[in-house]
Amino acid sequence: MRATPPALLDGARVTMFASLAPGQLPTGATRHSVGNFAEVVAHLAIARYDEAATEFYLFYCTDDWEVVTDTWHPTEMDAVAQAEVEFGDVTFMSMAAGGHGGREA
Repeated sequence: MRATPPALLDGARVTMFASLAPGQLPTGATRHSVGNFAEVVAHLAIARYDEAATEFYLFYCTDDWEVVTDTWHPTEMDAVAQAEVEFGDVTFMSMAAGGHGGREA
């Protein structure tokens, strides 16, 4: 298990990430097509495919930061808000230069 994500997930640059607490289950407010979603999702990452883009993706990842599914959002804060709707209290960390975890957001 890796504590921080790689700089790129599915070709998108990660801007923020969060690890779900043990036992932190989805609220059920959103339905995903992944059958075992609650069992496999351990981390969340927010990323964008283009530095100039204003839209962001919320990636739902395994313990090893393998992307299970994603959702699209018009802004980074909309992606954070979606994560909170789905998992309650989630603390995101911003990626520091060089692709390593950094400050809280």
